[in-house]
Amino acid sequence: MDNRYIGVFDSGLGGLTVVKQLMESMPDENIVYFGDTGRVPYGTRSNDTIIKYVRGDIRFLNTFDIKMIIVACGTASAVALPIIKDENETQIIGVVEPTVKAALSATGNGNIGVIGTNSTIRSGAYEKLIGANPDVHIFSVPCPLFVPLVENGHTNSKAAYLIAREYLEPMVSANIDTLILGCTHYPLLKDIISDIMGDKVKLIEPGIQTAAYVKELLDSKNALSECKNNQQYLYYVSDDVDSFIRLGGLFLQKQICGQVSRIDIERY
Repeated sequence: MDNRYIGVFDSGLGGLTVVKQLMESMPDENIVYFGDTGRVPYGTRSNDTIIKYVRGDIRFLNTFDIKMIIVACGTASAVALPIIKDENETQIIGVVEPTVKAALSATGNGNIGVIGTNSTIRSGAYEKLIGANPDVHIFSVPCPLFVPLVENGHTNSKAAYLIAREYLEPMVSANIDTLILGCTHYPLLKDIISDIMGDKVKLIEPGIQTAAYVKELLDSKNALSECKNNQQYLYYVSDDVDSFIRLGGLFLQKQICGQVSRIDIERY
């Protein structure tokens, strides 16, 4: 038993898709979340900048009594995690490896698509893990406008559909049967993505796969929480609190008013 917090961070709101799955699969876990809303998106930044941001995010979460940190950001997991994972005593989990394992189990024809931010696709992180299998073919497409669409609440708009259709056209032509949503923001667009790709293409969501992986890992260490803290869920942002409360409540499908605080992440 370990009742300490699980620390989770993302460039903005997208990591809440991971938090939602953690809440559903492990309702007794205590969670502290940081969304770097003042510097979103990470996917358009240089690798050096992403690594710098991630180190600061981790330093902030380490001010709490935590047992694990989840990098609930596809870009940070792909670009920074290989560099910084051994810099901390706290165990750090990303979203890439659990998602890749699920995609390899799901594919039937060996054609797997990956969509992500510019930095994620450029890193080749998914190809490095999947590419070891000679029977699997990877098709990667950057979708840089998806994060701004989600962060501004345009998850089912006509504009989102038109942009998604243009991005996903190469995936449709590639005859993929499995599509990795390589950014934790993207599940908020899954209805549009599924409509464009068709029912035969399986969508692999990082939140679902990461939460399942974390639950199995904590259970194997006898480290699941059995007691909720007085403040079970804590949320911190680096910019506007009100917009995070409004959109975050939609992500989590629950009210988070009064639980969100703003911090100066540049101090960390």
